[in-house]
Amino acid sequence: MEKCLYRFVIIDYPPAAAKLPPSKGNLTDLPSGIAEISEYMGIRTEYIPGRDREWMTRDLWDQYLRDRLVALIEETDAKLISFDGVVPYPGVIAAKVKAPNTSLVWVRRGLWQKKPQRFVLGLQSKMMDHIVEPGDIARAYDFGPTASRKDSTLTSPVSLFDKSTAFSRDEARQILGLDLDRPAVLVQLGTGDSDVNEKMTAALSGLLGWKDLQVILTKQPLDKDGRSLAPEGLDIRVVRYFPLAKVLHAFDASVCATGYNGVHELLPALIPTVFVSNIRGTDDQDARAKWCHDFGFALRADQADLADISAKVRELQNPQVRAALSAKCAELPETTGGAEIARILYELATAKEPVRPSRTTFIRLNIQEHLNRGLRHVAYLGLRRLALVYRKIRPHNIVEITREEPPIWGDQSSAKDLHPLIKGNRRFEHLIIGASDNYKKRREEIAEVAYGDLTESSGRK
Repeated sequence: MEKCLYRFVIIDYPPAAAKLPPSKGNLTDLPSGIAEISEYMGIRTEYIPGRDREWMTRDLWDQYLRDRLVALIEETDAKLISFDGVVPYPGVIAAKVKAPNTSLVWVRRGLWQKKPQRFVLGLQSKMMDHIVEPGDIARAYDFGPTASRKDSTLTSPVSLFDKSTAFSRDEARQILGLDLDRPAVLVQLGTGDSDVNEKMTAALSGLLGWKDLQVILTKQPLDKDGRSLAPEGLDIRVVRYFPLAKVLHAFDASVCATGYNGVHELLPALIPTVFVSNIRGTDDQDARAKWCHDFGFALRADQADLADISAKVRELQNPQVRAALSAKCAELPETTGGAEIARILYELATAKEPVRPSRTTFIRLNIQEHLNRGLRHVAYLGLRRLALVYRKIRPHNIVEITREEPPIWGDQSSAKDLHPLIKGNRRFEHLIIGASDNYKKRREEIAEVAYGDLTESSGRK
C-alpha cells in the first residue's frame, strides 16, 4: 500500500474531517453512521462495533478497540488519531501507549454535567498530545468540570450546515419527496426507553391541528414492541438523507433534542425550533436549551413535563413565533470551527513530534477507571438481580436469539450494503478497502481473541 505524508484515524466522525486536505490517507473509524459518511466523503472507512452490542465483555472490548486501532495505524502509517467524543474510551488511550509515535487529539466538547466521568478528566487530558474544544453557542452557561480548564484550544462552533452549499427549500423538498406547498416539521427526539418514548408522543401531540402538516422523522416512531408512538391524525413521513444539514431548508420548524450537533445545525439554518433535552449522559443539554431560550434563539420545553412539551411544540403553529425565532437565529456567528480543527489536525500530523505517553499517568488512569467501574458495577449487579426476580414473576413472551456464529467479513462502502450488516444481529468485521493480506490476518487474530468460542444461545427477555 502506498504511503503518504499525512494519514488520519478519525473516531466518532467530527465535521472537521470533511475539511481535511484531500488525501488517500484520510481514514475514518466510526460507529453506525459510517454507512452514509463513506459515500458522502469518499474516504475509506471502517466500522467498529460499540460496546453496547455486547458481543464481548467490557474488558475484552477495551482490548479489542486498542488492537483494532493499532492494527489500522500500522496498516496505514497513520500519523494522528483524533477522538471526537465526550469521554475517550480506555482502548483509545491504550492505542496511544502501544503506538507512541502517533499523535492523539481529543476533540473535547464542553458543557459537561457533573457526572462521575469528571474524576478521570485530568488524567485523560494528560494522555493527549492536544485537546481541542469546539465552540458552543451556549458556552456562557457552561459551569461544568471542563469550563475552568486551560488545557485546550478553543475554536469557533462546528457544524455540518453550510449556507453556501445547502439546498434551497424547493430543492430540498424534491430530494426528500415532500410536497412543495404544505408545511413540514422535522422531529428528532429518538426512541427507546419509556421516558424518551413519552416525550416523542407528547411532542407529536403538539403538532395536531396544524393544517396540511407533513411530519418528518428519520426513523419510525415505534416502541421496542412495535407499537406506534404517534397519535392519530398526523401525516408522518420517514426520510433518510446524509448529511441532513444540507436539506434543512425543507422544514418550516423542528422539534429536537438539545445535543451539540442538532443545535449548531438547526439554528444556523434559521429553523424555528423547540428543544426537548435528553438529560442522560455527560452532555448538559438542558443548560444549552436554557441559553437558546433565554436569548430568544429557540423555545425550550421542560423535559420532565409532558404537558409543557406539547404546549411548547404547539407554539410553533403560530407563524409569528416562527418568524421571530428565525430572525433571531440570523444574528448567530458563522460556524467555522470545522476548518479550524482541520487545520490543527493537519499541522499536528505533518509537523509536530508526538508526545511520549506517561506510563505512570496511564497506570493511575486505569486504576481510577477500575475504581469508578467497581462502584457502578455493584449498582448494576443489584439492579440486574432485581430485574431477574421481576422477570421470573412477569416474563415476556419474546425469546431473544443471540447469534454467536463466526462473524461476517467484508469491505463494503455503500450505505445500502452496510446498513443491514451494521444493524443485524450477526457479528460483522469490517475492513478498509484495499486492505493488505497481513492486515487481514492480524484482524482475524484480534477477532479470535475477542469472540472466543462461537456458540448459539437463547434466553427469555
